[in-house]
Amino acid sequence: MKKLLPLIVALIGLGLAYAPVSQVVSLWGMPATFWVALGVFLIQWIAFAFAYKFQTEKFYDLTGSLTYISLTIILAACCASGSLMAWILAACVLIWALRLGTFLTIRISKSGGDSRFEDIKPNFWRFLTAWTLQGLWISLTALGAWIGISLTTQAGMSWLSWVGLAIWTAGFIFEAVADQQKYDFKQDPANRGKFIQHGLWSISRHPNYLGEITLWIGVLLIVAPALTGGAWVAVLSPIFVTLLLTKISGLPMLEKKGLERWGEDPEYQKYLAETGVLIPGLGKGKPTV
Repeated sequence: MKKLLPLIVALIGLGLAYAPVSQVVSLWGMPATFWVALGVFLIQWIAFAFAYKFQTEKFYDLTGSLTYISLTIILAACCASGSLMAWILAACVLIWALRLGTFLTIRISKSGGDSRFEDIKPNFWRFLTAWTLQGLWISLTALGAWIGISLTTQAGMSWLSWVGLAIWTAGFIFEAVADQQKYDFKQDPANRGKFIQHGLWSISRHPNYLGEITLWIGVLLIVAPALTGGAWVAVLSPIFVTLLLTKISGLPMLEKKGLERWGEDPEYQKYLAETGVLIPGLGKGKPTV
């Protein structure tokens, strides 16, 4: 089963990218979104080959960001035409990927590695699965934007689209500020072994994740007025991001890690009691992990 998992994950991503087949531009008999998703997985597998050979994860995040950037540019060049909505969606993906990719690359270069991969790098199938899952993350997260860029009937920006752009902007700024605040906090030797609780981190225990979820909701709202039929698979983008960050690899892991490190610290207990887990004011108290 472990050997089949990468294939299953890739097929899920490709299947969802094929769903808007009659709503998006066709290239060589297949929807443009399918070819982009295929490119996503091919890039991850090529990068995996080098990562496994040299037993490194240092360019994992960088590869993800460059995949978003390169394939979005190619898709926009092929399909966006003169659509304002398509170019705005492309810009949203490119700006986000460039900012996040730069931030993550700098962070891993400072830390020297990523603890998530310590146990799985030597195992071919587990490491391949990690790279393939990144492919699914990319193809599903960007799916809404990629559908909007490649629609056969290009639509203008409606009032809901402009609201979506405002929400994307708010989420992007929220995430960027939260990331920078935590990075600066960790760079100060005086904070070694401490947890951040100032700035945006004083109102949310995971403000960067709140920003991430918010901006992808914004992307969906930008494209929503133009969606029909199978193109509504785009709604899976913010749903996937939300589930990933709140139920799978985000909050559960970090909340558990926080309890292990500072669970007996009265100041941390006070922080948990007074600070919402994601949305300010909601989910206060010790997490159940």
